[in-house]
Amino acid sequence: MQFDKIKNKGQARLFENENLEIMTKTHPIVIYSIYVPIICLMLYFGNVYRNLSMGLEVVLFVCGVFSWTLFEYIMHRYLFHFISENPKLQKIIYRLHGVHHEFPRDKERLFMPPVPSLILACIITGILYSIMGQNMLAFFPGFVFGYLIYGSMHFAIHAYAPPKFLKALWRNHHLHHYKADDKGFGVSSVLWDIVFRTVPEKDETVGSAT
Repeated sequence: MQFDKIKNKGQARLFENENLEIMTKTHPIVIYSIYVPIICLMLYFGNVYRNLSMGLEVVLFVCGVFSWTLFEYIMHRYLFHFISENPKLQKIIYRLHGVHHEFPRDKERLFMPPVPSLILACIITGILYSIMGQNMLAFFPGFVFGYLIYGSMHFAIHAYAPPKFLKALWRNHHLHHYKADDKGFGVSSVLWDIVFRTVPEKDETVGSAT
């Protein structure tokens, strides 16, 4: 990804088909309205109909949130920044994440759109159920809650001036965009950047953008 191509205004067009183009955009409220009810219903169903105790649900929920932070890091580092010489694969990666690096302040593409998000959620749900059975009913809501925290922080970092408690994450993420896109892969947490030694250097400064 080339830093001289970064644009802090405007929006890319990803598809000629207008219906497909609309499906690449969303607003945080749309995502909250989908996943907050899912979180509540799964926790209720697990507790009332599958006899998961409140204590067990809390533990599984927290584990789900923590697992999201690692999933976020791995996806961002190894999928969204995958390097390929294949033009078709380059186009896919651009639509997945490259467009966000070119237009980092495009507020309509700071959350994953509903359709691909729900498809991925269904796949993850199936995998988790095959591994942990009904315990998934509390683990997955925590995982999704982690996603909502990530998405909300990502939106705040790009769309608004950062509050004090987000300044460290804001700095790391902006360095990732404007100076060192091979570092700073954590958005909601710097934990895995510390573990895998990908924290941006303290003496690095954010470059200018067009």
